[in-house]
Amino acid sequence: MKWLTSLLLALAIPVAHSQTYPSRPVKLVVPFPAGSATDQIARVIGQQLQESLGQPFVVENKPGAQGSIAATEVARAAPDGYTLMVTTNTPQAANVSLFKKLNYDPVKDFAPIARLGTISFMIMVRPDFPAKDLKGFLSHAKANPGKLSAGYGSAGSQVSQAMLRSMGKIDFLDVPYKGLPQAITDVLGGQISFTFADLANALAQIKGGKLRGIAVTSQKRSGLAPDVPAIAEELPGYELIAWFALVAPAGTPAPVVLRLHDITVKSLAKPEVAARFASLGTDVAPMSPEQLGGFIRSEIEKWAKMAKEAGIQPE
Repeated sequence: MKWLTSLLLALAIPVAHSQTYPSRPVKLVVPFPAGSATDQIARVIGQQLQESLGQPFVVENKPGAQGSIAATEVARAAPDGYTLMVTTNTPQAANVSLFKKLNYDPVKDFAPIARLGTISFMIMVRPDFPAKDLKGFLSHAKANPGKLSAGYGSAGSQVSQAMLRSMGKIDFLDVPYKGLPQAITDVLGGQISFTFADLANALAQIKGGKLRGIAVTSQKRSGLAPDVPAIAEELPGYELIAWFALVAPAGTPAPVVLRLHDITVKSLAKPEVAARFASLGTDVAPMSPEQLGGFIRSEIEKWAKMAKEAGIQPE
C-alpha cells in the first residue's frame, strides 16, 4: 500500500500548492520596455492579480531581441507560478520566422494561462511631415526612394512596415529598436521619418499634439480614432492585429494555472478594466488555456506567412 500512499501524496501536492499559492511575491516579466503597450497591460493585470491574491505582482521589464531575452528567461524559470510573463505575438509566434534560431520553444516551453486582448498599430509622423494622408504618404515615399526611415520595436511594427513596403511598392530604411517608445522618441526628435506605434502610444501622442496619425493597420477604422483611416482603404487586403497573453513556464501545476486564469478572466470582465484597456487602444479578448495554446500554434503559421509575403529574411 506504500505505492498508493505515495501516489495520493504526489497528486495532493499540486492541489495543496494551489491553495496556498501565492505565499510570496510573483514576478511578472514583460519582454518590452517600460511605457510600451505590453508594459501598460501587464501593470493593469498585475494590479488585479495582486488585489485578488494578496501578494505583490512585480513587473520586470526585460527588453531586447524582439522579446526573446525575456521569453528565454521565463522558459528556463522554475515552473512554480512565481515567474509569469505578459507576452505578445512577437515572442510567442512571430519570432519563429524572424530569427534563424531561438533559445526557447514558444509552444513546448510555456503553459498558456489566458489571452488578454488585441491591438492594432498606427503610422505616426511629425506634424510637419509633408504628407497629410496615406495617399500622399505613399506618393511622397515613391518620390523619395530610400530617403525615409522607419523604426520598429516589435514583430507587429516590423511586419507592418514590411507589408507597407511590399503592398505600397515603396522603399525606406528599417531601423530596429528594443521597443516602440524609443522609436517614437526618435520620430519626435526627427532622427527617423515614421514608425508604426501601437494604439496605446499612438493615441497618447495624438492627444498631446506631438505626432500625427496617418493610418491604422486594422481592417477598419478604430472607434478610438475614427478620423484616422485604415491602410486597407488605400491598400485593400492590408490588415495586422497584435495580441497580449499571460503565460507561465511549462510544467506549472494545472491548479495554479487555472486559478490564475479564473482571476484574470474575471478581472477582464470588470467594466473599469475594459475601460482601461480601451484607453490603451486594446480590446478585451480572453481565451481559456486550451484555446490560447491552439491559438498560439495557429499564429505561428499566420505570422510565418505574413513574414514571407512581406519579404522578411530571418536574422
